[in-house]
Amino acid sequence: MTPLFPLACLAFVNARTSLVQTRTMSQCAALGSLPSLKTSDGSAMKAEELAGELKGKRVALYFAAGWCPMCTSFEPSLLKFREAAGSAGKDVEIIYVPSDRSEEDVIKRTTAMGMLSVPIGKDADEMKKKHKIWAGSECMKLGMGRRSGVPALVVLDSKNGGEMAFLPAESKGAGALGSWPLDDDGCVW
Repeated sequence: MTPLFPLACLAFVNARTSLVQTRTMSQCAALGSLPSLKTSDGSAMKAEELAGELKGKRVALYFAAGWCPMCTSFEPSLLKFREAAGSAGKDVEIIYVPSDRSEEDVIKRTTAMGMLSVPIGKDADEMKKKHKIWAGSECMKLGMGRRSGVPALVVLDSKNGGEMAFLPAESKGAGALGSWPLDDDGCVW
């Protein structure tokens, strides 16, 4: 995993005003908890783009796969939730952690859902192991020590990118979204 920490925390100069702006250390630590990410079309996202994209939003990792019927049946509720939260002034950014079988499948899904993604392969597997969430079909590769299969979400705190809430959509379906701490300022990046 190649963290964005060093790049996202560099000071930069605003050429028009000559003011030096820096990110707070907590924002830097939170960004540093993420691997490099991809945009919905599969292109690599630059650190400064990521910082801007996540600013002021509630951020969650979404563990899922396009071949998983539970995931695809949960997603309309997830997208409605994201839209409703945004309409209420509580913008949400969902980062897709794929258990798909190809990069093409990931791009197809993230484009359709308008999500950033963790690159398929090593980076995605590291996030799955860190949060102990992966598809049953990945147990031979990742082991048996998971706490949940897919779909599932992990809401990240804004201080260090750690887990703030676990939403077990595999077992609770759309009802899991009710556990998202939307009103907690600790999850606003």
